Amino acid sequence: KGPRGIPCLIPCAIDQDPYFRMTRDVAVKLGEFKPALIHSKFFPALQGDSGKMSASDPNSAIFVTDTEKQIQKKINKYAFSGGGVSIEEHREKGGNCEIDIPFRYLTFFLEDDDRLEEIRRDYSSGKMLTGEIKAELAGVLGPIVKTHQDNRSKVTDEVVDQFLRIRKLY
Repeated sequence: KGPRGIPCLIPCAIDQDPYFRMTRDVAVKLGEFKPALIHSKFFPALQGDSGKMSASDPNSAIFVTDTEKQIQKKINKYAFSGGGVSIEEHREKGGNCEIDIPFRYLTFFLEDDDRLEEIRRDYSSGKMLTGEIKAELAGVLGPIVKTHQDNRSKVTDEVVDQFLRIRKLY
């Protein structure tokens, strides 16, 4: 039996909330701390809310093993657009950022809030086209994934052993 009295913080998606609410009720009766939750958002599938990310469908998501070229191709070909059906319609009516997957991904990965607001304004007004917002996303995601891959390549068996070693938690 492990140590007792250690508070627990659990990141989970909103679909797990009913189970953690029950856990919070039961924990007190067992003399344990209630777990604290952080609800997180799911990344939508590249095909939009009607799709689902799946390892069996390599075009449903951007994977940390994808090359920058694969990332650009997936975004250009598979990322659902909230833009108009034609350039003329898009220029006239603008894009819908609520359903546009490149914009929604940028809300997670673009660190410059002012730039994100500029993109939202330009895309929803029709000034920025679908291809341009997709290029923005590829330009943001490519370097992030490349940095992850470079850092991952430096992980040795010794690093893993050090990380997994048994040690006191308190």
